Amino acid sequence: MHKLMQISTTAAVALIAGGLIATQASATQPGDLAANPYAPSFQHPYRHGAVPTREAASLIARWARAHAAHGKGSASKTLAYGGGTNGIGVVSGTPRVYLVFWGSQWQTSSGDPDGAAQYLTDLFTGIGTGGELWSGTMTQYCDGSGVAQGMTSCPSTAAVQVGYPSSGALTGVWYDSGSPAPSRAKTSQIAAEAVAAAGHFGNTTASSNRYVMYLVVSPSGTSPDGFGHANFCAWHDYTTSSYGPIAYTNMPYVDDLGTSCGQDFVNPAPAGVNDGFSIVAGHEYAETLTDMLPAGGWTNPSTGEENGDECAWISPGQPGGAADVSMGNGAYAMQSTWSNDTNACDISHEIIY
Repeated sequence: MHKLMQISTTAAVALIAGGLIATQASATQPGDLAANPYAPSFQHPYRHGAVPTREAASLIARWARAHAAHGKGSASKTLAYGGGTNGIGVVSGTPRVYLVFWGSQWQTSSGDPDGAAQYLTDLFTGIGTGGELWSGTMTQYCDGSGVAQGMTSCPSTAAVQVGYPSSGALTGVWYDSGSPAPSRAKTSQIAAEAVAAAGHFGNTTASSNRYVMYLVVSPSGTSPDGFGHANFCAWHDYTTSSYGPIAYTNMPYVDDLGTSCGQDFVNPAPAGVNDGFSIVAGHEYAETLTDMLPAGGWTNPSTGEENGDECAWISPGQPGGAADVSMGNGAYAMQSTWSNDTNACDISHEIIY
């Protein structure tokens, strides 16, 4: 298996030892991802809801704890509504997921050594089926008339909740094999691939993309937006286009970083080889549902975190820990997501209609 080098976490340890914490303390708030030098979004604000590598997550938490004595930030994990971006806050309809397997490398065994393409296809086919309640957590969040910026719960009237994909979330799969995916794709190239996918699937109007997200999945051995040394496993964002706003995820081949991005996190090897793909892709999917065009949806006002960020890398067996979630076509390793109404990281939640 191709492994990408992860260099920035080592450098981060040196930064802590070198006193960076002390020099920045007065200007930050504890937990503020925009100021945390180990957060994937530090100086890269487009990396919304970025899943940090497990090593980076430890450094992020350590930095936040060290700053707690200096700042005035709240320890609350409660999410608040951001007021919408062009009137859009959440996926307030049935979610539609398009998987985009970018590049001719997917046609070779070296491009997909662990069978991730089929695994992700199965995952999004299964989400919402078999009575699974992992998706229920997201249905408490809303947008629409009557949902004012700063609200922390949805009003009983004039709000539209995140939809539940009772027939599965997967809508289409595209193997874009006309040319190789870039070895080091820039963010503009990732966004352009998402727009190309919208065109490929015939989603050429804003209304046809209203409840849609595109997961741009890069093959093994590539480094989209610095994956492998930028402390993240994936992130999501949106881009503008003649087809309307396009919500997309930069989904690298996370198995290239092994356990750093969740391999075997829930299920011991060899059963957990693709645990990272479902944990990380599920994280970004949940965050797109609740913050479709960042940051117009639901985020933590103190930290900038989204619902997946607040519950990332909680060990199995712990409260809110990652676990296998049963769906209509099998079980998949998933992380919990933040629930305002239970004030906890929930792996299961009633569906709110």
